[in-house]
Amino acid sequence: MPSLLELEGIAKRFGPVAALQDVSFDLRAGEIHALAGENGAGKSTTMRIVDGIIQPDAGQIRIDGKPVRIRSPLEAQALGIGFVHQEIALCPDVSVAENIFMAATAASRAPLMNFAGMERKARAALAELTDVDPGAKVGSLSISNQQLVEIAKALALDARILILDEPTSALTEAETRKLFAIVHRLKAKGLGIIHITHRMAEIFDHCDRVTVFRDGRYIDCLQVDGTTPEQVVNRMVGRTISKLYPPKLNRAAGRPLIEVEGLCDTHLLDDISFTLREGEILGIGGLIGAGRSELAKAVCGLGPRRAGRIRLDGQDVSIPDFATALDHGVVYVSEDRKAEGLFLDLSIRSNVSALRLGQVSTRLGLIDRSAEEAQAQRLGKKLRLKAASMANPPSVLSGGNQQKVALARMFSVNPRVVFLDEPTRGVDVGAKSEIHIILRDLARSGVGVIVISSELPELIGLADRILVLHEGRLSGEIGPDRMTEEAIIALASGLKPPVAAQKLEGTEQ
Repeated sequence: MPSLLELEGIAKRFGPVAALQDVSFDLRAGEIHALAGENGAGKSTTMRIVDGIIQPDAGQIRIDGKPVRIRSPLEAQALGIGFVHQEIALCPDVSVAENIFMAATAASRAPLMNFAGMERKARAALAELTDVDPGAKVGSLSISNQQLVEIAKALALDARILILDEPTSALTEAETRKLFAIVHRLKAKGLGIIHITHRMAEIFDHCDRVTVFRDGRYIDCLQVDGTTPEQVVNRMVGRTISKLYPPKLNRAAGRPLIEVEGLCDTHLLDDISFTLREGEILGIGGLIGAGRSELAKAVCGLGPRRAGRIRLDGQDVSIPDFATALDHGVVYVSEDRKAEGLFLDLSIRSNVSALRLGQVSTRLGLIDRSAEEAQAQRLGKKLRLKAASMANPPSVLSGGNQQKVALARMFSVNPRVVFLDEPTRGVDVGAKSEIHIILRDLARSGVGVIVISSELPELIGLADRILVLHEGRLSGEIGPDRMTEEAIIALASGLKPPVAAQKLEGTEQ
């Protein structure tokens, strides 16, 4: 197959930091080419160069074998390059059609907008992707449909090279399958598609080749049908990771730590009951909108609760707010690190101490910076946090290290029960493996751990039991020796579960 895009000897420095060194890459027409690597490996920097957002210091870019210089995203679009970013870059308060043709509208000299013509063209661009109304405001759409609008925006520019940066990070399993069905149709039309992902299953289910970056360097390009996930992971991290998940319980779980009975909120949750035992990891699965995050927030005093009973160590407790939850040792770690999980512009040490300022304060109520620094250093070392200084803000860290800051904050209150919402979303495979080990060690110390995850392999690999929600109700429980993706999907879809999904609790592995 001919090469649509070739990169050779690409280098880029930001001050003293060498972000890319001698990077090579090629994309063929009619292929899905995965780009893999840990956070900070250089994937996004390389694609930003291809899209003209930043300029390389050295190296050559060729399209259809001809050298090109891409000075801006507009020039990239003119060359047939479409970039669908991980962070959706749409204007929520204007229509789908206006978003799709925003660049063309900005370049037009027409005195008036032809809204009818724009919506007609938008409907054509959307036709094979989704049935979204081109006149609808983008802010009213689901995340998955916003993602499809981003792709339509690229295709409306006659893109032949489509860059997808973590396109499924916020999608359900069903939405992910729909997206890849579309991607395969685009591949069949001869588009070259670059798929940036941390998910091994997506690479091996959908991609033809995978190029691995590490520390800003090209490491290897592999045919997917001739390699294994372990080989890709080992090239990514530069060391052998024999298991992505630590061993599970080798004994029955301990006594009940927290018992929830008849939990209802004001709009979705209905009569949910479950028990979390000492030393176990309980997984919570379900489709987006099923009530997973709402359940965690309702228990932790962060969301409305209309009815229900909560017991800790067999004693009834009232948790009206998060401060009370913390007093009881119950902690919630948000799925949204940027909006809810961290103070991105404060120091790492201030983030770590934020839940319990009294631990690092003087008798006069002033923050003791040395105590705050010592706490951050101690917990950072425990979690293998990679940061130049605890005075730096989390915004300069990789996704995996940002998540470790959130975990350090959790550890600072000596928790007894922790709810972790999508704890490895946007985290590279090396950091993901480390976080899994941290959570298992936490459970072994006697803490009860509840993990909410949209990644079915993660739920199966990490959890001792799995609760599955469907439309705000508990659809079923899957025991430790009967965990399959089919069982989870059936329960999440409200179907009768297969035999694999019988109810078990705290069963020995």
